[in-house]
Amino acid sequence: MIRIRKLSFRVYLTIAILSLLAAWTAGCRGDGGQPGFPGSDGLGESLLGRSITVYMGNSPAADAIRALLPEFEAKTGLKVDLTSFTNEQLSQRLSVQFAAGSANPDVFMLRPLEELRSFGVSGTLEPLNRFVNGDAGYDFADFSQVAIESVTLDGSIAAMPLSTEQQILYYRKDLLEEAGLSVPRTLDELEAAARALHDPAGGVYGFVARGQRNALVTQLSSFLYSEGGDFQQNGMAAINTPEAVRGIGRYVTMLKRYGPSGVFNMGWQQAAGLFSQGKAAFYTDASAIYSIAIGSEQSSIKDKVGFATFPAGQAGARPYSITAWGLGMNVASDRKEAAWQFIRWATSKDIVMKTQQLGNPGARQSVWSDPHGMSGFPESYIAVVTESMRIGVGHDRPKVVDVGAARDLIGDIVVQGLLDEDIQAAADKANRDFQALIDKERSP
Repeated sequence: MIRIRKLSFRVYLTIAILSLLAAWTAGCRGDGGQPGFPGSDGLGESLLGRSITVYMGNSPAADAIRALLPEFEAKTGLKVDLTSFTNEQLSQRLSVQFAAGSANPDVFMLRPLEELRSFGVSGTLEPLNRFVNGDAGYDFADFSQVAIESVTLDGSIAAMPLSTEQQILYYRKDLLEEAGLSVPRTLDELEAAARALHDPAGGVYGFVARGQRNALVTQLSSFLYSEGGDFQQNGMAAINTPEAVRGIGRYVTMLKRYGPSGVFNMGWQQAAGLFSQGKAAFYTDASAIYSIAIGSEQSSIKDKVGFATFPAGQAGARPYSITAWGLGMNVASDRKEAAWQFIRWATSKDIVMKTQQLGNPGARQSVWSDPHGMSGFPESYIAVVTESMRIGVGHDRPKVVDVGAARDLIGDIVVQGLLDEDIQAAADKANRDFQALIDKERSP
């Protein structure tokens, strides 16, 4: 016979508190049965009531994560103070914060090919190896190897890939059909088609792309590669080679003869906006901004936009294919475990799938082999992106620490060409200055 004793109020209260704690802990257990965010495998303490600061650049990736953020905060109890900036504003803000040794932001978006080397030299990036290696449920092996290489610095994982992009060609299907033109497969065909469709009086330019000195360099890169050139060869400046000059000349000709006025002021936002308004026949830029390039649901051209692999030059079709954005952790952050949980969530299979369905091309291989992962994109777009990944070049700008200075030097060649100055002379000068920059960075 079991005897039931009368318990005191204090005992009842203790039992009740323990029961509530057990229920709360069970609700927060991950795949490994550890407290914390689901799937955390015990990395860190409870996130309830804690907060982190996150800086992000204006991009489809940031837009998608912002839309899903309430879900993360509700599940984890972690408050995320997320602020978005333009690319230039983000770089400037991060530079100021890091120079001051600030613990904020805890997490930040960065452009690996633009900033990884400079942030690495300044020692502001927390290596993520220990987080990745200690997290069995994260499936690190699912990431594209090329994407991981672009965020690895001196053997350390300096950031996690957030989005990928390739340079592709956007075009107006209706305008080509009306003119009886085929989709350009070569740069010669692109120029001929742009010439035929260039009608400023009718409100349509033949071609649009970035014209701002610094911003245009990434889009110039595919012209260089496809004509057999590159920014550097064997570690030396190579922007004045015949192949590079031929690629630059292509870009200058397209903008000067078939582009809009005011092209000097055009970054990707302005160029994409002009195309989405139906004011250009061809537009070349990153695949990741396709949802912006085709316009909103009310756009008159939304169903009239086609996608094509970047046209071939004398060296074939060689578009860039890169990790566009990554998520890094501030080495000075005093909330690294919580910061990792945000990075983990934002780059997890589930969220990469969701953000890809919202238009952000992910870096996980699994999403590109899953019909659900491809459902957020037009079928023709998927074929172009996957082909561009196969043939692409893994960088879209010079491989130096001071990428901004190098971009200014190289972009100025295009600007001089647009001003009717001699391109070869401008390239020769830029190459000397670029080599001096490379040599300076190599010196102890």
